[in-house]
Amino acid sequence: MHPAPSVIFFTSLSGLGFGLLFFLGLGYPGSTGWVAFVFFALAYLLAVGGLLASTFHLGHPERALKAFTQWRSSWLSREAWCAVLALVIMGVVGLGRVFFDTHWTALGWLGAAFCAATVLTTSMIYTQLKTVPRWNTALTPMLFLSFAAAGGALLAGQIETARVLLALAAAIQLAWWITGETALRRSGTSLASATGLGHIGSPRAFEPPHTGTNYLTREMVFVVGRSHAKLLRLVAVLLAFAVPIFVLTLPFNHMLAAVAVLSHVAGVLVSRWLFFAEAEHVVGLYYGAHASRT
Repeated sequence: MHPAPSVIFFTSLSGLGFGLLFFLGLGYPGSTGWVAFVFFALAYLLAVGGLLASTFHLGHPERALKAFTQWRSSWLSREAWCAVLALVIMGVVGLGRVFFDTHWTALGWLGAAFCAATVLTTSMIYTQLKTVPRWNTALTPMLFLSFAAAGGALLAGQIETARVLLALAAAIQLAWWITGETALRRSGTSLASATGLGHIGSPRAFEPPHTGTNYLTREMVFVVGRSHAKLLRLVAVLLAFAVPIFVLTLPFNHMLAAVAVLSHVAGVLVSRWLFFAEAEHVVGLYYGAHASRT
């Protein structure tokens, strides 16, 4: 699928923001006053900035509030409610930490739970799509949650925890890539099953359905070259995981911490671009886009 910049920034930045808020809710770091203000401000900047970025790919942004009415059936609506509750609860926790030098532990844990739920509901928007077999796996929510947790620990300055979570996120990312290579084939979806003509042979497209490009060919049949994808995967692993883990083994200083954070953020953006670019929507079967993979 064609990677929209707004969705890439939304899923990447909001995940980092809610990951940091998750650790702040658990009391890590336990700072108060202006130091706590800096951590909370950074978390809200990332979380809210990411959520605002998501509105740029909506056809009618003015209708965004209607999403809150569909929570019974829509993961997008559930994400909206979880995000609002997380931000409100953690806002109260932040006020206590910054202005009253007070840790409201129970409220912080509740806020942390809603932060995790926000990331989970975001991932489920993609996981539920059977039309994109690469996303339709239990590894997708694990991927989103592990990235948020690793990034949150890194931003919260929890060095030992961050090293473990970064390694875990790297392992899940590699597993997601490996299983994704055969996801379309394992789904059993083909041109034969899509057309219902499999009982009379192996159908193939005589000619393209359209004489020119259209929305489907631009957005749903985007194909990234295998060699290009492999190089970007390597870049993502090095930046998001290898460099930060290595830097965290060195004696701590703020300059190295900044390098680890910036490298991780850059790697997450590359990984998330691939998340969308490598997604193989089954509609591409009508255009011969995935013929070699089925």
